[in-house]
Amino acid sequence: MPDDANAAEAWLLTFADQTLVMTKNGANRLGFAVLLLFYRANGRFPKKPTEIDDGTVARVARQVGAELDDRDWHDTTSRTWKRHRAEIRAWLGFREATVADAELLEAWLRDRVPAVGAVLDQLAALLETRCRELSIEAPAPDRVNRIVRAAIHAHDSRFCNGILGRLAAGTRERLEALLRPPGNGSDSPVSDSSAQPAPALLLRLRSDPGKPGLAGIQDELAKLALIRQIELPPGLFDGVLPHELERYRRRVSTEAPYELRRHPEPARLAWLAAFVHLRSRTLTDDLIDLLIETIHHIGARAEHRVDRELLDDLKRVAGKQNLLFEVAGAALEKPDGIVRDVVFPVVGEQTLRDLVKEAKATGPTYRTTLRTVIRNSYKGHYRRMVPQILQRLEFRSNNEHHRPVLSALDLLKRYADSKLQTFPAEEVVPIDDIVRGLWREAVVEKDAEGRQRINRITYEICVLEALREKLRCKEVWVVGADRYRNPDEDLSADFEAQRIPYYQALKLPLEADRFIADLQAEMREALRTLDAGMPANQLVRISRKRKQDGWITVTPFDPQPEPANLIALKAEIVATWPMTNLLDMLKETDLRLNFTDVLKSSTAYETLDRSVLEM
Repeated sequence: MPDDANAAEAWLLTFADQTLVMTKNGANRLGFAVLLLFYRANGRFPKKPTEIDDGTVARVARQVGAELDDRDWHDTTSRTWKRHRAEIRAWLGFREATVADAELLEAWLRDRVPAVGAVLDQLAALLETRCRELSIEAPAPDRVNRIVRAAIHAHDSRFCNGILGRLAAGTRERLEALLRPPGNGSDSPVSDSSAQPAPALLLRLRSDPGKPGLAGIQDELAKLALIRQIELPPGLFDGVLPHELERYRRRVSTEAPYELRRHPEPARLAWLAAFVHLRSRTLTDDLIDLLIETIHHIGARAEHRVDRELLDDLKRVAGKQNLLFEVAGAALEKPDGIVRDVVFPVVGEQTLRDLVKEAKATGPTYRTTLRTVIRNSYKGHYRRMVPQILQRLEFRSNNEHHRPVLSALDLLKRYADSKLQTFPAEEVVPIDDIVRGLWREAVVEKDAEGRQRINRITYEICVLEALREKLRCKEVWVVGADRYRNPDEDLSADFEAQRIPYYQALKLPLEADRFIADLQAEMREALRTLDAGMPANQLVRISRKRKQDGWITVTPFDPQPEPANLIALKAEIVATWPMTNLLDMLKETDLRLNFTDVLKSSTAYETLDRSVLEM
């Protein structure tokens, strides 16, 4: 962003300029000088006089020694204004654009559309810059708009015709079928006037995935299978920038099928192909998200269920070390006595039962129970959906260290239709980096002959958990995905060849010095704003002495107003129970539900008596 010094320098007349200006009479010097400097800076004349601020006009007036005359300066329809424009063009070596120039500019701009995108303002700015390079006066705004739109249309036509030429006849038919209901081979209306026509297949592909579950996963798999049946040619969109494909995808995502059928065949099929290409990647990502979330639910729901079942059994016993000493002393005093007669008088039977329950709820029994619940949950429900996802996706890795996970996935796919409970003894089953310590003793079993065998269901759970971690950090990636794609593709392979378009898409300059200068100017402007605004800000106090929390104190924000629904809820409660205290309502709720029974201390002891808590 240019600073004030550069802006002021652009509005300085050279010696030759002043010589030319002084040939005009006093009433026309100011207007001529302003038009000259504006044209030199922008390659065009101002669309209206108000485009130049009064301060700039005053600065030019001081250079030519003229008085400000609003009448003379703002009269854009006068013959003098037109004569001045012709003289300025000749002085600076510019000429007005012709019809041939417009055609050349349109062809030049057409080749820049892929890099910039169909953004009218940016393309118009490029057109004006090109006109200055060619010493051609930029056309009028309406004509610039027509040239830009014609360039976009020419680019789209060339692109769509190129895509259409690479599509086989069968692929074209399958793309066209997306605009019709399933099983409907023509555009003819439904014969039964009372029946509603079935929606087009395209509408089904547009829908978003639902919650993780068998129905949602099967629906996403059906969409992916439908898209893969179209069989787009490999590499159809190689070299096409992502924002270009996204533009075509949005057209298909927003227009109704009957509106898409009205477009010419090249545009219609090219847009549908771009939509199918990107939708395939999105569906793959959605399936991976569902897989990751499903794997998480297997463990999370099992933990919640086990915690709920063992919560009532979890009663921590205080003073376990003293109880141990008392039991040991009683046993040593009467080693031949009966437990009921020797131990129970010292430590009550119920206390010992509580100790056993605590050990079960916090020790190995908890982990064993959790493992069993996870296995049963996966076997009874999730196992019907997870293998279907694994069969449709192709997993890969660029690191040899993570190859065991891929080998395990291949093993699961090979035995997906098998009824075997364990893998064959001769099968090589990867264990390291897949089976964690909690599961190792459950995965490895021994058969009747004493040989170690791998339990299939338990091993599948371990593989899925390992796969989830690898996918989240992209150590394992999926073919055809977008967010879970090959991490090597995150950096563009054609960066050197497409360097300028990529920088233009990011709206960054090509020169490093200019990027640094622009960044420094932006930071200086922000610091100037902070420096000028902070002393006058009544909500900020700058201390003369350093405090514990710093030199600057910021006034806390005012509390936000209460939500309208909360106010309405309070009003309803007051209207229903006008004289009832909230604490009384809480007490009445406990008397009816006894919810304080589940309020247990997270430590090994409780200092508050249960009766006091209930009060």
